[in-house]
Amino acid sequence: MELFDTHCHTHEMVRRITPVYDKWHGDSMERTPESVIDAAHEAGVSRMLCIGTSLADSELAVEFVQNRGNMWTSVGIHPHEAAEALQKGHLDALRALVTSPKVVAVGECGLDYFYNHSPKEDQITVLKAQIELALEHNLPLSFHVREAFDDFWPLFESYRGAGLRGVLHSYTDNTANMERAIKHGLHFGVNGIVTFMRDEAKLVTYRTIPQHLLLLETDAPFLTPVPFRGTVCESKHVRVTAEFLAKLRDENPEDLAAETTANACALFTV
Repeated sequence: MELFDTHCHTHEMVRRITPVYDKWHGDSMERTPESVIDAAHEAGVSRMLCIGTSLADSELAVEFVQNRGNMWTSVGIHPHEAAEALQKGHLDALRALVTSPKVVAVGECGLDYFYNHSPKEDQITVLKAQIELALEHNLPLSFHVREAFDDFWPLFESYRGAGLRGVLHSYTDNTANMERAIKHGLHFGVNGIVTFMRDEAKLVTYRTIPQHLLLLETDAPFLTPVPFRGTVCESKHVRVTAEFLAKLRDENPEDLAAETTANACALFTV
C-alpha cells in the first residue's frame, strides 16, 4: 500500500511550541523525527502533511518540511488560538508565511464550540480571514469543526461560487452534515477514531462517505487507533486505520489506499 497521512503534527517533536511537544515525549519511547518518518515509510505511508495551528507552530512546520522529501505543510490558526492571534496581529504574519515553499494548504482553522477556548466571535473572524487567504492563493483548507456546524455552514456557504475547497479534518459528525459537505465537494479526513467508534449511526456515515472524497489522517500524536490505544500515535498508524476502514466499507485495502492517496495528491496539488 501507498498511503498519505494528510494531518499530523510531527513537526512539534522538535521544540516546544505547544503542549503537543509533551505528548510526543511523554512516554518511555525514544523518538526522533527520522525514526517516526522511517517507521511510516516501512508501513507504506510515503507522504505526510504537517498541520500548523498557530503562527509560531506554522513557522516551525514550514521549517520542518523544507529538507524532507514527500512532506508538506499547512499554515493556519486553530480556533483555540483565535483570540490570541487577533490580540497579537498574527493574521498579517500568516499572510506572509503562506507563500513559503511547500505550503499546500491553510489551516487547521475552523470553529470549536466544545471547548470555546476563544470567544465565538473571534473564532468566526479568524476563520473568515483564513478562508479569504486560501482563496487569494488558490489553496485548500483544513477545517476543524466541533459542535459548530450551525455557524460554520452559513459562513462557508457565503463564499458559494468562489472555488472554496478543503477537508473536514477528523470527521465524526452526522450523516446530514456529511451530505451537506458532499454537496460542496468537501473531503473527509478519517483517523483512528473510526477504530474505536461505538456509535452505529456514525459508523454508517463512515461506510457511506464517497470514496472520491475520502482522506486518511492520524492527527499524530493523538487519536491512536485500536489495538494501539494508550501509545503515542504516529504516521505509521495510517495503515491500521486504512485496513480497518476498508473492512468496514467492504473494500479492498489496496484500492482504498490508492484512491485516498490520489485524492490527497489532487486536493493538495502535490
